[in-house]
Amino acid sequence: MALTSTHLRRAVSRVVAVLPALETELNEADSRLGDGDTGAMLARVVQAMDAAAPADGEEVGAALSAYAKATMGATGSSLGTLIATALMTISRQTKGREQVPWSELADLLAQARDAMSARGGASLGDKTVLDALDSVARALVGLDQPEGIQAAAQTAARATLEEFRDRPNKMGRARMFADASKGLDDPGMLAMVRIVEAIGR
Repeated sequence: MALTSTHLRRAVSRVVAVLPALETELNEADSRLGDGDTGAMLARVVQAMDAAAPADGEEVGAALSAYAKATMGATGSSLGTLIATALMTISRQTKGREQVPWSELADLLAQARDAMSARGGASLGDKTVLDALDSVARALVGLDQPEGIQAAAQTAARATLEEFRDRPNKMGRARMFADASKGLDDPGMLAMVRIVEAIGR
């Protein structure tokens, strides 16, 4: 068994199913540190991706490229830009392939992490979505079965959210209120945790 465009489509559909609650939760989290619109932004992105759903048998790289373009069309936010960057990075690595071994997922996520860091300027430890993505990528090394990958990804993402909760934010608007951000979840990191959980259902 390997990752296909059908898996991607189903993953997006699972996130769509939890959007009402997710949008509210993320907006509330962001209202404590930023503009309070992370949930609304993510909802637009996910709905745009869902509308660009690939057909069965479509190349993985082509499907990811379509998702990236849908993301860029839905938002110009910093987090949206990072999502598009991640999708385009993995799209290039999977171009022309209808199936991608699950064992490659860790490396693909690591490449996405590095591209997002270069694009957005954040570093590991800054309390951003990068930290959650990094922990997931490292947790998946050596895994080649979807069930084990889902469990490891959820465990790693949740642990990172808890680990960083009492640390200060060092990027985005929240960095201007670093002390006030202690004890609060970073909205981008929280978004990734909830997406990983939704996909694993």
